[in-house]
Amino acid sequence: MDILNVSFIALIILFVVWRILPAQGVRQITSAQLKQELKDRNANKQFIDVRTPGEFKGNHIRGFRNIPLDQLMSCSDSLSKEMEVVLICQSGMRSNKASKTLKKLGFEMVTNVKGGMNGWS
Repeated sequence: MDILNVSFIALIILFVVWRILPAQGVRQITSAQLKQELKDRNANKQFIDVRTPGEFKGNHIRGFRNIPLDQLMSCSDSLSKEMEVVLICQSGMRSNKASKTLKKLGFEMVTNVKGGMNGWS
């Protein structure tokens, strides 16, 4: 029984760590780096906020388009795979999940804003 309990706990820990780790091949930036990227008017980037419409309406960054995480797969056709996709959410967790989704869908240039809107001032 003890081996089963330890194995179960180890599996739970691995699952939690796997969910938190950034996706492979995804660039991670801070909100300060995001501010610099937003200033670059020549940037060929798509800025996507994956929070709910209510969260987005309450506070968002100019230039970001709202595609809630639960709609990302069905709306991914509206995004160009030829352009970098910069993702943000409230804390960085949903945008990290969104970045994994986009990578699986064949997007090569994906960036996640670490700390999300919580780091934005």
